[in-house]
Order: sequence, then C-alpha cells, then structure tokens
Amino acid sequence: MKAAWYDRYGDADVVGMRDVAMPEISDDEILVKVHASTVTTADWRLRASAFPGAFWLPGRLMFGLFAPRSHVLGGDFAGRVVAVGKAVTRFSEGDAVFGFSTLGAHAEYLTICSDAAVAAMPPGVSFAEAAAVPFGALSALVFLRDFAQLKPGQKVLINGASGGVGVFAVQLAKVLGAEVTGISSAANLALVRSLGADHVIDYAAPDMAADTARYDVILDTIGTMNFAGIKQRLTSVGAFVPLNFGLREVWQSLMTGRRGKRVVVGVSGDNQADLAWLADLLESRQIRGVIEDCYPLARISQAYRRVESRHKTGAVVLTIVPPEGKLVVAE
Repeated sequence: MKAAWYDRYGDADVVGMRDVAMPEISDDEILVKVHASTVTTADWRLRASAFPGAFWLPGRLMFGLFAPRSHVLGGDFAGRVVAVGKAVTRFSEGDAVFGFSTLGAHAEYLTICSDAAVAAMPPGVSFAEAAAVPFGALSALVFLRDFAQLKPGQKVLINGASGGVGVFAVQLAKVLGAEVTGISSAANLALVRSLGADHVIDYAAPDMAADTARYDVILDTIGTMNFAGIKQRLTSVGAFVPLNFGLREVWQSLMTGRRGKRVVVGVSGDNQADLAWLADLLESRQIRGVIEDCYPLARISQAYRRVESRHKTGAVVLTIVPPEGKLVVAE
C-alpha cells in the first residue's frame, strides 16, 4: 500500500510517498481502507520535532530521540472497514467509520482497536467532512467541558475561532449553552458567525483592544495570549485555558489553583464515547466540519506547508480516495 513516510525530523519535504506492507490486524482490531485524513498542527509538530519550550526533550524521548520511531503520521481518518478481528463485534466489513488513531492515518489502510476512538459515520456525511472532525472536535470538547467546566449561560471567548480546533469550540460551546464570542481575521468573521458565535471580533481591528467584556472562560486555541495580558478580561472566577502551553502556564495553574482567576492546563484524551456523541451532533447537524482545502496524499508536503502557515481555516484534508458527495468548505 501507499503511505506518506518520514524517517527524519525536518521540514515538509522529509515526507514522501513509499510502498509499505499492509498492516495486519489482531483479534480486537479492524482494518480500515482510508478514504480521507487530515494534516493537523499535531502532525506538523511531530514531523518537525517542534515541541514547545521545555517539552522538546520529553517529546523526543516519547517519539524518538534521534529519529522518529513511527514513520507514518496522521490521526484523523474516515473510511470503510475491510476486515475485522475475531473478537470484534461492534463493526462489520463494509461499515463506514471515522475516528482518531494518533498515528498511521496518512496511508491507504490502517488498523485500530475496535474499542478506541472510532465510530460509525453518520448518514449523509462525506468521508472528507468526517475526517475533518475528530482531532479538532475532541480537543475542543475536552478543553471546554472537562478542563474549563463550561456551564450553560456562561460567557466564553474563543481565540482562533476559525482554526482547526476553534471552529468546533464555537459550535460545541453553543451546544453546551454558553454565550460565545469568537476572535478571527476579518475574512473569517462571517464563517464564525455561521457556526453560531453570538459576537465576533477581528483580531486586527481597534474593537479588539476596546473589548471590555468579562468572560467566564477564555480558550486560546492558537497560543497568542498569555495570562498576564488577558487576566483583566476574566470574571472574578474566570478560567484562562490555553491549548498550547509551557512550563510558565503549568506553574501558573499550580499557583492560581481552583479559586479566583486561574489558569487551567491539560492534555486531551480521545475516547469512543465522546466520538459517538459527536457523531450524533454531526447527524443532527448541530455541528459540522469545516474544510479549507483538499489535497491528494501525494501532495502532502503542500498540505503541511499550509498548516504550518498558522492561517488555515478549519481542516486541511487529504483525499486518499476521491471524495464522495459535496464537501463542506469554508466560505
């Protein structure tokens, strides 16, 4: 099978197409023919060894000190089950599924445990849209619901509201009953409104600095805020929740504790129950995937370069099998 392979850390050009052996399934796994995947910021950081600050060495120790241990990246996937292990009862051959595998999705086939973050694709959702969901939506859900403990009626400010995580943070914050303000570029304000934001702010406009509202939660999805700079915009018990954080934020979270204005950090997990809940929201169209562009697997280097620009809107999708149906694209 074809796979996007890298055997050293570096820029986008270290990734190239290679013929590799088909993966074999164990008793509790399924084999998926991948129709679509994505390139995310997580893929970029792993490929480039771009672990933030003091996390560089732990990242290298985890994923390969001198060279990557795993050679095929990609977490998001959507495709069809082509084989099931002896112990698998949840899925059958031919099922359309989507999920998050951490690694291995930038290939024509992957294996994943049937109890991992994989679920049936909702009817009417394209493979491309389904692939655009897991990483961003699972991250947004865990950071808002579990770390920030967002409650109905609270006010939340989402920085990077048109990005891969931000588009789902806006939608899920509304599902959770919050009043949402989204920050994005002027070009993406209409998109952020269409996702359900009650208020939008152009990060480059004067009204950004003039915003005097107070928020119960400030979610920074792109790493351009810091606690000192936004502390005055929190309510007396408000939480600043950065997706990208270093030792400074870890220390601040310890110092601010659980009372008053505080910093909340954490690492999101991925589980089947959360993905199944998201699938229900997709089916009812309470949330939707947002796709900026689609690239064939052979053009994965260009996809990486777009992600590394830090200005993409929604997801950058890899179409490993030509897409079916109409894509949901950013407007």
